[in-house]
Amino acid sequence: MGQGREPRRGQAYDGELGAAVARAQEGDEAAFAVAYRIVQPGLLGYLRGFVGDDAEDVASDAWLEIARDLRRFKGDGAGFRGWTATIARHRALDHLRRQKVRPRSAALEQDVLELPGPYSTHDQALEALSTERALELVRSLPRDQAEAVLLRIVVGLDGPGAARVLGKRPGAVRTAAHRGLKRLAARLDPPGVTNEDPRTLGESK
Repeated sequence: MGQGREPRRGQAYDGELGAAVARAQEGDEAAFAVAYRIVQPGLLGYLRGFVGDDAEDVASDAWLEIARDLRRFKGDGAGFRGWTATIARHRALDHLRRQKVRPRSAALEQDVLELPGPYSTHDQALEALSTERALELVRSLPRDQAEAVLLRIVVGLDGPGAARVLGKRPGAVRTAAHRGLKRLAARLDPPGVTNEDPRTLGESK
């Protein structure tokens, strides 16, 4: 099944991203802007799953740290995507500890959830959803499944990359993402019964 797959949204730009990061590490500000443009949409979407309307503020804090520590990074485009997601996740968790609130979600920007062509039947099911409906369904998943789906689909990480961000084994993250996407696909079968109550990330019905 792995032969004819198209790259995920993020992965399609990883070659360009890796080259931009290498130039940015040498002090090329325009290259850093390219890296930011490639990474920011998925990173912001992921953060919205944690901190809702505060996502842009948390993303700004994350990018300050990313810029500060850029020369320490070693790796390619995919590695940079995972590294930035790890930093953003830590800043989001810090923010939540300060706020003393549970992770919450806000509407993702439309372009963040415009998924690429065929990747799996589960991805195709999610692809058919409107932005708000997709987020509603992701929010209803258990926390580990919701975060795995966001990292794989929104940020565009592969299994090992998502596992590094979460500090888990790749197999566990792949299983969580698979189960989450399977649940999403199953919930699409009956014509949607919408829930008017907003949910937090990973809060089950």
